[in-house]
Amino acid sequence: MRVPDKTKSWRIMLRVDSDAIVIAEVFAKKSQKTSAKVIAACKKRLKQYDEIVKGDSR
Repeated sequence: MRVPDKTKSWRIMLRVDSDAIVIAEVFAKKSQKTSAKVIAACKKRLKQYDEIVKGDSR
């Protein structure tokens, strides 16, 4: 999701599940391409969320 501001352009990385909207990251967009670090952090957080929701303790 893109949120324009007066001085910055914000991005919200989220996923819509059947019972929740899961926000993985909010950051100010500074370049054309989203950094690999942000993408990796989002994947990790969503995986952790899924494990908690499913009750999986891996």
